Amino acid sequence: MGRAFTYVILGGGVAAGYAALEFVRRRGDAAPGELCIVSEEAVAPYERPALSKGYLLPEGGARLPAFHTCVGANDQLLTEDWYNEHGIELILGMKIISADVRRKTLLTSSGETISYKTLIVATGARALKLEEFGGNGSDAENVCYLRNIEDADKLVHQMRSCPGGNAIVIGGGYIGMECAAALVANKIKVTIVFPGKHCMGRLFTPKIAEFYENYYTSKGVTFIKGTTVSSLEISSGKVTTAILRDGRRLPADMVVVGIGARANTALFEGQLVMEKGGIKVNGKMQTSDASVYAVGDVATFPVKLLGGGARRFEHVDCARRTARHAVAAALDHPSGPAGDIDYLPFFYSRVFALSWRFYGDNAGEAVHFGDLSSSSSASSPPKFGAFWVSAGRITGAFLEGGSPEEYEAIAHAVRSGAAAPDAARLAREGLAFVVREGRSPATRGGDSDKPSSYAWHATVGVAAVVSIAALAYWYSRKAPCLVKRSF
Repeated sequence: MGRAFTYVILGGGVAAGYAALEFVRRRGDAAPGELCIVSEEAVAPYERPALSKGYLLPEGGARLPAFHTCVGANDQLLTEDWYNEHGIELILGMKIISADVRRKTLLTSSGETISYKTLIVATGARALKLEEFGGNGSDAENVCYLRNIEDADKLVHQMRSCPGGNAIVIGGGYIGMECAAALVANKIKVTIVFPGKHCMGRLFTPKIAEFYENYYTSKGVTFIKGTTVSSLEISSGKVTTAILRDGRRLPADMVVVGIGARANTALFEGQLVMEKGGIKVNGKMQTSDASVYAVGDVATFPVKLLGGGARRFEHVDCARRTARHAVAAALDHPSGPAGDIDYLPFFYSRVFALSWRFYGDNAGEAVHFGDLSSSSSASSPPKFGAFWVSAGRITGAFLEGGSPEEYEAIAHAVRSGAAAPDAARLAREGLAFVVREGRSPATRGGDSDKPSSYAWHATVGVAAVVSIAALAYWYSRKAPCLVKRSF
């Protein structure tokens, strides 16, 4: 028993939805047997960042169908009806247990074979479990991870079951910091535990991290750094105590784990070339097998801005853009208009009343600007940031509290490789320098495509701001103390 399709998208996350929309825009409605999406989840693709934002609000939380893709980019809302109307077959709640790249087939857990001519791998990443680091307790009733709607439902249930209780957040990265903000909004006492010297260690400088840690502390959050949770005490199926490596014991009514993720590549190990924890692709998102493309968290691709070096990004912006690019490449001739992807690394977050964005690469010397001493009680919103400078050029930029124009300016400075003045001047002038340089006819001599590049990022900046409206109801009316964030 089996079914055959021309194009198969494997995975039902963010990338799948954006790939489907790009297909329809380029090809029109799919003919019978032309395109399907195979997903383990029981619902159509949705904007996963909403899970750590609107979904966790104490009142009026975001729920499907409000955040199906592609509303996170201020675009169409792709419900199941949309896929049906456009001839795209959704195979939901279906696990693929093996893939045969040579034969171009996928085997489902029900024993069905799905064959394809072109496959787009959008399998994303899975949350790392405590047991993978020698810990325990993942199966406990009050231990939560956050990768899908089922996880979010469990987290909401646990928060509602222990108002005023104690939550231990294990991990000081994206998930840990954003879930901590949600827990505070639900009036739960939060302790964040992680082994590093400061939060968001892969991105923040110590100086930037200090600001956010102080801000969280003002909201009642406790940080325990430089150690880990060695074990969890469990009674009647629930964690009651978290035991730290240094022997300290922390009471726990619930535990949230955010200790990283691993790309879901197992189906293709030994069949496709792997690199840096993902599936290696070229600039068209094409793998070592010409009939297979990989996108989103699972793809390791060349980044022009970084000299063509291969990188893998676990972020929604990357999932959206690589998915669209892969479809454009798959539907066009390999040497056609799709070309090679030219991706500007981009990360963002909104927690409490704060909002930041980062563009580029945090390599080189970090030069800070603005006032990093503000607190949550300050009369005006904080505005500060940092530029990373290498070989006299701006290679990365971080900004908290920027306007659309200012975010455009830092993105432009990074993409154009703007020449940086001496560190003292850059720290003194900060945003004024890049805004002024962005208006200049040339910041990188002879770069003829720079004006159009700047315009492109202006569009990105405005679109990102506009997309915040997708969850404005939940964020502005229901939980003013929590993050207002675009998907």
